Amino acid sequence: MDLKAITSDEMYKIEENAEANFGVRRMYMMENAGHGLADFIKFKMDEMNTKILDKRRIVAVCGGGNNGGDAMVCMRHLSYYPEAKYTVLLLVDPRDLRTEEARANWTIIKRLKSIESLWSDQMDQIKERILDSDVLIDGILGTGVSGSIREPHSSAIDYINKSGAYIFSVDIPSGLDPNTGLVHDKCVRANATVTFHRIKTGLLNSEKYSGQIHLEHIGIPREAETGILVNEA
Repeated sequence: MDLKAITSDEMYKIEENAEANFGVRRMYMMENAGHGLADFIKFKMDEMNTKILDKRRIVAVCGGGNNGGDAMVCMRHLSYYPEAKYTVLLLVDPRDLRTEEARANWTIIKRLKSIESLWSDQMDQIKERILDSDVLIDGILGTGVSGSIREPHSSAIDYINKSGAYIFSVDIPSGLDPNTGLVHDKCVRANATVTFHRIKTGLLNSEKYSGQIHLEHIGIPREAETGILVNEA
């Protein structure tokens, strides 16, 4: 991870430029992010001599944005290993998913018999699945977090931290300010964080919450940084 760290605003502009001027659609970025996340989870479980196939419960907790969409893609790729039990928990009404990419991947998840799916009107079951998990994927909040965390996201973070599962955060631990690394309310305490394209500045010196940091490239060309990152593209 020898690349310059970036802010959430810089990342947004890079993604926007990649799509508008280079034709790299956000759907491609999400697919690459989720696939890379799945590969890292499988690698990490193998490294720990933990068989992902050994009837473990793998749970993705998803908010309404693209972090949740990344987690959904990840679960689709992980579900190739049929011996594990997979559950996607959506903390918003499906109609309130904020992006086309997240909506498309939720539609796919709902069609898969290999993945159980629950959403916000089933909070008792959501709590039960989180506390009963062996591996958790935190896709609740992305780089736009600020101020107090609303329900049911707040309770979900509490359940995750109490779960005893091995926790992977998507891009940044939910609740961590992506630019400063400060926690304004509460934050997921991840064992590992998989961040995309470049490390976010808030992850620097935030090992207490981020755990191991793994950088995954998602197909954004360096040319998309021109004019956004000075002297870097």
